[in-house]
Amino acid sequence: SNSFCTLLKKNSATMQGNLSYLNPGGMQARKATALQINCGASRGLQEVLKSNLGPRGTMKMLVSGAGLVKITKDGNTLLGEMQIQHPTATLIARAATATDDETGDGSTSTVIMIGEMMRQAERYIQEGLHPRVITEGFDLAKQEALNFIKAGSLNVKVEDGPELRDVLTSVART
Repeated sequence: SNSFCTLLKKNSATMQGNLSYLNPGGMQARKATALQINCGASRGLQEVLKSNLGPRGTMKMLVSGAGLVKITKDGNTLLGEMQIQHPTATLIARAATATDDETGDGSTSTVIMIGEMMRQAERYIQEGLHPRVITEGFDLAKQEALNFIKAGSLNVKVEDGPELRDVLTSVART
């Protein structure tokens, strides 16, 4: 029993040493601190982009290292130009740009939605709810949203286009 504890301590110390060797400049954080840091990163990205949303969204001025100025309110452009360092913020930015690449829009909305989901998750975790319950809730909500979209969708065939032109034009304007 005593030799087992000694072996366990030795292996644990070796593992910690190996982890430090893999990333000597890395930070160690307790789970509560890691949660705060990750939620803070998502809120920071959300704060930067939320004022861009909608027709009355504000423009942002980007200045390159060479002094070139770019003015935009496009979330995808902003995310592409920003030098994001935090891994969680980088993951959110990639999800948002993937949304834009796939649909042609929605990068700002994606960042805002993820930021709000993280804000709510943090609140519930602080109230004592286990993160697994929250992720299961996110999965259920995703499935319900997909069901809602499927129930409200309309299958359109190319040959039906002329008759549905007004409907499709109306949808495109929303």
